[in-house]
Amino acid sequence: MYAVIFTSQHSKNTDGYAEMDLRLEELVKTMPGFLGVNSCRNEQGFGITISYWKSLEDIKHWKTNPAHQQAQQLGKEKWYQHYKIKICKIEREYEFN
Repeated sequence: MYAVIFTSQHSKNTDGYAEMDLRLEELVKTMPGFLGVNSCRNEQGFGITISYWKSLEDIKHWKTNPAHQQAQQLGKEKWYQHYKIKICKIEREYEFN
């Protein structure tokens, strides 16, 4: 399993961001190899989204999805001051309930 860690800082212009976010949230659920996502954003606009995938190939397919590419371009043009992406292999997982 792999995790894509996306950290970002919103710019002042977030017009259309919420709508695109909802659209991509529904779309990513249909992608082969998608396992889940966790996301949060604070009041200052800093956010972290971690998506989980079965393979690096599945991550590549998501990155090159046309709707996702459109969102990436809009993010660079107006929604983000900056962002960073890290792709990690998950070696082990455990939890306490």
